Amino acid sequence: MSRLPVFDSPLLLGFDHFERVIDRVAKSSAEGYPPYNIEQINEEALRITIAVAGFSMNDLEVTTEDNQLVIRGRNTVEDKERVYLHRGIAARQFQRSFVLAEGIEVVTARLEDGLLHIDMTRPIPEPEVRKIKIEKVQPTVKTSIQKIETIELDTAE
Repeated sequence: MSRLPVFDSPLLLGFDHFERVIDRVAKSSAEGYPPYNIEQINEEALRITIAVAGFSMNDLEVTTEDNQLVIRGRNTVEDKERVYLHRGIAARQFQRSFVLAEGIEVVTARLEDGLLHIDMTRPIPEPEVRKIKIEKVQPTVKTSIQKIETIELDTAE
């Protein structure tokens, strides 16, 4: 993984996770099959619709793995008796992944008319303000003496 220059800033502490997510998204964005739509239903709800014509419910699997939604399709029935003059309907297996933001929950997955609909909620968190108490530190000499006394007490146990 090549490091993105924006994450080299000393002001961005603890954002390593985001860099890994961006790298994962870049790798999976090259996938073109099967086609899909993402729609925002309302302020808290999203829906992913994937075209899965030819797949039955038993051929499809929807899982969440480490903040990632993974949809797999495996066509189990193989028609060896049919002779195709042209085969334009894709029936190959696939895996499509979507990186989920923290807090997004998959609510339902349903198959309807060759489309797999996956509904998710994205609850809007209440803003949280937390006041941090500022402590007054005694002059350096007393602090050093206190540390020495603490060390002596700790070793006495």
